[in-house]
Formats: sequence, structure tokens, C-alpha cells
Amino acid sequence: MTSSDKIKKLLWNPNTLTLFRVVTVPAIVVLLMVPNRLTTFMAAILFSVASITDYLDGYLARRSGLVTNFGKIMDPVADKLLVSCTFIMLTALGWVPAWIVCIIIGREIAVTGLRNIISESGLDVSASSLGKYKTGFQIAAIIPLLFHYPYFGVDMQLIGSIFLWVALILTIWSGVDYFIRFRRLLQT
Repeated sequence: MTSSDKIKKLLWNPNTLTLFRVVTVPAIVVLLMVPNRLTTFMAAILFSVASITDYLDGYLARRSGLVTNFGKIMDPVADKLLVSCTFIMLTALGWVPAWIVCIIIGREIAVTGLRNIISESGLDVSASSLGKYKTGFQIAAIIPLLFHYPYFGVDMQLIGSIFLWVALILTIWSGVDYFIRFRRLLQT
């Protein structure tokens, strides 16, 4: 195997993609500490690339038979770090209401706890379709919110805010759905 093949194999390893998401978090935070057109644009691009790796790592893991315990644990952690830290920075900038971010992050923590209980019971902890839609709309909200400034006359903040409201509704709905579906586990 050539060194080029080794690098390609490493870069397309699902765990490497998961770790990439974790590493992008401090970079996005630093970029948003000095918000201007360039840094927010770079943060939006970096967040977008990191979000794409969320889809890719799961796809590659299943397709290549590279599902690992590390991936099972770190993939959702990486997702939550990326989304939560970005939302917190957007709140610090005053671009997103803090109460919305509190609900979104609170739901993530609560559902993560519930998923741990579900996992210990030996049941399937895969994300529901509602949960996948929730994630999709959170990402769809964050990207234009990161761009923030108008581009070509398009109000990116308004677009991001619209997606954010949909994400908020799906966040609450999917969280309630998880707790209703698995309420019997909470009664023991």
C-alpha cells in the first residue's frame, strides 16, 4: 500500500471524520470571537464541511463495515459539541435568542441521558426520523446564521431565523416523542 493510499484510507476513516468535527469546534469558536464578513464566512464554510462529515462518517462506517464502539459513542458527542458550541457563540454575538439555545441544548442533554438508559436496556438507540429532521433543520439554521451578513441582497439572518424556528419546533417535538416512546423505562 502506497503512502497516498494510507493517507486516503486514514482521511476516509469514519472515526477520523468524527474527530475532524471535534477539532473544528475550537476553530469555529475562535473565528466567531472576532466577527466580521471574513471570519463568519470562514466559520460558516467550516461548519458546513463539518456537518457533511456527520453524514459521511455514518455512511462509510456502515458501507465499509467499520462500525466501532468509539464511533458509536463519539459520533453523537461530536455532533452535539459542534451544534451546541456554535449556537452558544451565536447567542454570545446576539444573533440567536438565548432561550432558544437553552431549549435546544437542554433537549440534547435530556435525550442523551434517555438514550443511555435505552442503551443499557439493550434497545435500539438509533436516531428517529424526527431526530434526523431536527438535526437537519438545526444545521440549516446555523449556516445562514453564521454567514449573518447580507450577501447579494439576501438577508442571511432572516433565513437562518426562519429555519431556527422550524428547528426549535422539531427539537421540542422529537424530544417529547423520545420520552413518550420510552416512558416505561423511566418508571423502573
